[in-house]
Amino acid sequence: MKLEFHPEAESELIEAAAYYELQVPGLGERFEAEVRRATDLLLEQPEIGAPADPVLRKFVLSRFPFILFYSVTSDILRIEVVAHQSRRPGYWRSRVDR
Repeated sequence: MKLEFHPEAESELIEAAAYYELQVPGLGERFEAEVRRATDLLLEQPEIGAPADPVLRKFVLSRFPFILFYSVTSDILRIEVVAHQSRRPGYWRSRVDR
């Protein structure tokens, strides 16, 4: 299975990592490592995330207050959103509404 990021999700990941890195040196790298750990797990077990709607599933990061919203097809796991748990809930809905 191949991993893809929606362009806006990739931007969210980069922005969050940069923010954490400014707060504490090395924390941005730890955030990126946590996202990698999560995506590796999802690639192995894509059904592990809870259904968020008919198309999306969600996976809550364990060490940071973020949720990965993702979709799965037969050969692609696509991270649609890297969302902070308490900032602007649902801001991304128009991005993934089909």
